[in-house]
Amino acid sequence: MEVGSRNNGDRGTMAQINVTPLVDVMLVLLVIFMVTAPMMQQGMQVNLPKAETKAMSAQEEAVVVSVDRSGKVYINSAEVAAGDLKAKLTTMVANRTKKEVFLKADRDVPYGDVVRTMAEIKGAGIERLGMVTEPAQRK
Repeated sequence: MEVGSRNNGDRGTMAQINVTPLVDVMLVLLVIFMVTAPMMQQGMQVNLPKAETKAMSAQEEAVVVSVDRSGKVYINSAEVAAGDLKAKLTTMVANRTKKEVFLKADRDVPYGDVVRTMAEIKGAGIERLGMVTEPAQRK
């Protein structure tokens, strides 16, 4: 070995950054967040007050408007007079969180009658209107 072959004052610049410590720190932080996140969602344990009330249903009963072949309109299974559909639906969905109605119409009902019924449903303040159909048979 030669003495003096190394320049003491000339240290070359480092071209690469060592990312291994950074990855180690990130993995530790990831594990900490994965462990603590479920604990934050559970909340505190408290004793709730007791009250005598009727339990709320988890899901509201679906409202189904049906139009049969003769043109009669039904809400669920109760027949409704021709001009009363809008008023009855308005009162039915007034206190509901989901203002949603499903429409079942016989295939032989004229298109105009179905559209008229849909207009009355929308006029009652219904936000979502679903059409009930049967699945098509595959060939």
